[in-house]
Amino acid sequence: MLRRSRWLLWVVSACILVVPLALAIASPLQAGRAFSYVVGALAGVLALSLLFVQPLLAAGFLPGIRFSRERRWHRWLGVVLLAAVALHIIGLYLASPDDMLDALLLVAPTPFSLYGVIALIAVFLTGLSAAVRPRFRSAMHHWNRLHWTLTAIVVGATVVHAWMIEGTMQSLSKTITCVSVVLATVAALWSLQRATSSIRRD
Repeated sequence: MLRRSRWLLWVVSACILVVPLALAIASPLQAGRAFSYVVGALAGVLALSLLFVQPLLAAGFLPGIRFSRERRWHRWLGVVLLAAVALHIIGLYLASPDDMLDALLLVAPTPFSLYGVIALIAVFLTGLSAAVRPRFRSAMHHWNRLHWTLTAIVVGATVVHAWMIEGTMQSLSKTITCVSVVLATVAALWSLQRATSSIRRD
């Protein structure tokens, strides 16, 4: 039963990746919007969905593939996530430079902008921490804590950012995606913390 439920994670992962993006593409709110805005908004939806898969790969939760391969996929999807975030920022900037500059300078009147900037900074710091990981081989527990803390900030700020926006993601789709991202992250961090503590005790 447990094995079957773990295989369902593949189905859930596919749904989280595809359904919100498809609903956003089909949203009537896309009508009349600039192409750059549409691309930027969809990149944001994709980035949110990737935050569900990333912790599953990091913790080795997806069955049927070796843990080493999951870690490799985790790193490559991290690059895709960074690219999606960059495309999100660039697309929205091209559509409305003044609004994006206000958001980046923390003077935008919209509350969700602040959480978007926090998530932006944290996600690139997370990518930077992954890039310098080989330098921490002698102190991996410090690197783990840094990476996990940044991950929690990324997820928390992104979920709040997405939750506050009334956009192309339908309410039910957004709720399911945000809750799934939080649950996946909490489960993965708990599992990784237990595994790390067990190794250090041994």
